[in-house]
Amino acid sequence: MRPSKCVWLLTMVLAVCLFPVALPAEELSGELMVFHAGSLSVPLKEVADAFEKEHPGVKVLREAAGSRECARKVSDIGRPCDVLASADYAVIDSLLIPKHADWNIKFAGNEMAIVYTEKAKHAGEITGGNWPEILMREDVSFGRSDPNADPCGYRTILTLKLAEKHYGLPGLTDRLLQKDTRFLRPKETDLLALLETGTVDYIFVYRSVAEQHGLKWLPLPDEINLKKAEFADLYRSVSVEISGDKPGTKMMQAGEPMVYGVTIPRNAPNPKAAMAFVTFLLEKDRGLAILQKNGQPGVVPAASATYDQIPEPLKRFAAKP
Repeated sequence: MRPSKCVWLLTMVLAVCLFPVALPAEELSGELMVFHAGSLSVPLKEVADAFEKEHPGVKVLREAAGSRECARKVSDIGRPCDVLASADYAVIDSLLIPKHADWNIKFAGNEMAIVYTEKAKHAGEITGGNWPEILMREDVSFGRSDPNADPCGYRTILTLKLAEKHYGLPGLTDRLLQKDTRFLRPKETDLLALLETGTVDYIFVYRSVAEQHGLKWLPLPDEINLKKAEFADLYRSVSVEISGDKPGTKMMQAGEPMVYGVTIPRNAPNPKAAMAFVTFLLEKDRGLAILQKNGQPGVVPAASATYDQIPEPLKRFAAKP
């Protein structure tokens, strides 16, 4: 070998040793299965589309259902799931941790609302003060979701119980729950078809769902809409019985401010892509910005009882309790 080539080769070897070239990060690939609450359908489609642009080797598969149903697909059936996003963080705590998941990060808020269209009976006269009387009228029908399958279902009942106190209307909950039972549906977004076809006049759903679909919505007082952290004690003064973590069992669900939660189940087939997706979802200028645009304000970072179990790369999105 000529001296000049030896000098060049030695120079290159030293350069690599002293200034190592960064190797490209491992490219993510494969399918990513996301189970999520129906109320997250619109924003998570946008999140998934944006994520796939950054990671073209990943195909995000989304499956919407009531949050409790989502959790039971993992806990009862053993369905493979990479990311589970629940409309109530407590669903993850009660149905998945510690056997099927290790941690839970709170990421967004919402509020209960009464949603309707211009075609609804008495749409021109319903207000934040007279809606209980309007909904009880014989010519009016309303829909709600199943409290055993969907957090929106039990939050509807909690809202009614809080309304009894707020308006001084004892017995309101029982009377409304016994009315229009044929319009009970598995998840809140299933109610939209009933509303849009005029099958029902009003539905109890989240404010974000109304905004995402361009529907009218009636704001409810903060004392009953499950929105404000400062009313946490008041919200906890009511509760509802729902199905437990095992078939045939029951549990009590107390009222509390509305907070969504996300986790990566233990059976995740694509954990690397799952970590990247959750990171994307929780970053302020990416996933949380999409949620904010769709009427679901971020709450990151929020206290997590499972903080110590959260993977190190995700701990910045949570706080110690």
